[in-house]
Amino acid sequence: MKDAAKGKDVLAIEAPGQLPDLPSSTYEMICRGAAINPSAPALSFFRTADDYASPECWTYSDLLRDITCTANMFSRLGVERNTVIAYVLPNLPETHFVIWGGEAAGIVCAINPLLESEAIGELLKASGASVLVTLAPFPGTDLWQKTQAVLHHVPAIKDLVLVNLADRMPGEKGLAARIVQRGETASLHGKGGVRSAVPAQIRVHDFGTAMANESGISLDDSPSARIDDISSCFCTGGTTGLPKIAMRRHRNEVANAWNAGRFLGESIGPGKTIFCGLPLFHVNAVMVTGLLAFSRGAHVVLGTPQGYRGDGVVKRFWEIVEHYRINFFSGVPTLYGSLLEVPIGGHDISSLEYGLCGAAPMPVELLRNFEHRTGVRILEGYGLTEGACVSSVNPPLGERRAGSIGLCLPGQAMKVVVADEAGRYSRDCAADEVGQLVISGPNVFVGYSRPEQNSGIWMDLGDGERWLNTGDLGRRDADGYFWLTGRKKELIIRGGHNIDPAAIEEALHRHPAVQIAAAVGRPDAHAGELPVAYVQLKPGATTTEAELAVFLRACISERAALPKAIRVIDAMPLTGVGKIYKPALKWREIADALRSALVEAGVNDAAVSIVEDTARGLTAHVELSSVELEELARATLARFPFGFSLSVPVNSGGRAGHA
Repeated sequence: MKDAAKGKDVLAIEAPGQLPDLPSSTYEMICRGAAINPSAPALSFFRTADDYASPECWTYSDLLRDITCTANMFSRLGVERNTVIAYVLPNLPETHFVIWGGEAAGIVCAINPLLESEAIGELLKASGASVLVTLAPFPGTDLWQKTQAVLHHVPAIKDLVLVNLADRMPGEKGLAARIVQRGETASLHGKGGVRSAVPAQIRVHDFGTAMANESGISLDDSPSARIDDISSCFCTGGTTGLPKIAMRRHRNEVANAWNAGRFLGESIGPGKTIFCGLPLFHVNAVMVTGLLAFSRGAHVVLGTPQGYRGDGVVKRFWEIVEHYRINFFSGVPTLYGSLLEVPIGGHDISSLEYGLCGAAPMPVELLRNFEHRTGVRILEGYGLTEGACVSSVNPPLGERRAGSIGLCLPGQAMKVVVADEAGRYSRDCAADEVGQLVISGPNVFVGYSRPEQNSGIWMDLGDGERWLNTGDLGRRDADGYFWLTGRKKELIIRGGHNIDPAAIEEALHRHPAVQIAAAVGRPDAHAGELPVAYVQLKPGATTTEAELAVFLRACISERAALPKAIRVIDAMPLTGVGKIYKPALKWREIADALRSALVEAGVNDAAVSIVEDTARGLTAHVELSSVELEELARATLARFPFGFSLSVPVNSGGRAGHA
């Protein structure tokens, strides 16, 4: 099976007779992958970066056994097809067992373990989960404490399944870890232990013990999952604010894994090794370095419970690549920026074929620097939770266009369209015309769990298909490559993490001196975006930016959502009908961020203006004081994901230039 190189290869894959009968569930898809070679390595896990050369290993036979045992355990607890199993876990082998075993038995709901207690409780209630899987008390972790604190407020939970980190420590280390773990439990809850800290109606189970009592040969007699059954719920719309829970079917996940597998071809399959460092509450880690890999018989290396955040993982990444002969990994722009700071030294990384980059736009200069220094190709792509995971990607063997999100995957559809003022479809865009990005196909989700959140997300193109308005703006060039030009939705993406500006705004509006508040993203070369808040005070009211910052720290529990800056302004920019005109605030931050970066680089007295280019999206125009500064300014501006043009005054002897 060859990789796709051009748009015509995608069409060939979609030709009549080429689309196979898809597996009826994610469990069946993994079964097919395991059947390729049951004795081949499927999953390796190392607990710390120092232990990377001594991992725990599962063959495909082992992996399928443990997934099956987990599914049967859930069935024994009373899980049925519509039962929701929530997991709040770091990256562990058990996390994969819970995801795929949970989907075989019922519906899994992924919850970010980095959230604070209140947010975890909100999501547990919103999901309707009756089973919760999380960590048992263990020294150095606070996940148990955060989840235990909300159990009394989530009456739907009937079963609590605890994963003991001591189970992941072999031999004498494991024995010592169990002693320490019991001591931690006693220090937290006394002789009564965990049982005394949990509401009486909740049954408590040890994951390892419960799973060991089940058969791993086949699923029990419960009805098997069908292609149109709900398989998973993933939280989207930000790490803070009102939860939006995306409901997905087995069809969505199976189709997306198959689509991506056919597009990427031989680069993911038997004999290939993939590193998973992104968190397993995120669809990229679950789908790309999970279902996709397992469905094709590849080997997944799971690096520490914290993934890339694990102590020493980035610092020793090239050693890990050399040891495992890693062929592929997936990351966000900030990861690639961090890896640029790590010398390759004498490590042999020739096995690396490419890295996949998504979640946020990647600055072109970062991409070029990374590829030049490492020799590793980066495939930029695009996807969203509502589309299962991947919708487009640059081809592994064909032309990779820097700044583009690539070609649409086979088996689904992606368009750029013009909509009227009411959001209704008017027409398809011409080549290179900016419009709204819409997707359709078997990968597109059912909808959000709350009916009111589904208003306006679907677009009728008059062709009988179901089109999702992604909220993103883009264009499609004459060769079929897609390009993002902006986000119509207002999420702030900080290092690949979504922040809902409404959470910041709502908190500020509770301050007695605040009349109007608005939060936008400020471009940042390292984090992608940082939240910044603008405030207009009530007539006669006084406060300072420092006082507002202190107020917010008491109101917002998620540290990532705390604004980098709060700006008190005389009057908020408004539209003709009185709505806050956020683009004006966004442009102000872009211009200021670019000016600051130029000054830091030694380019002083530059005049920066932001314009909305119909073909290129937001574009910066920079006027320099001297032609000698042009090269330095160009290198600095290229670190940001915006088009730009440069010019110098005619009397300086310079000439106008464009990026």
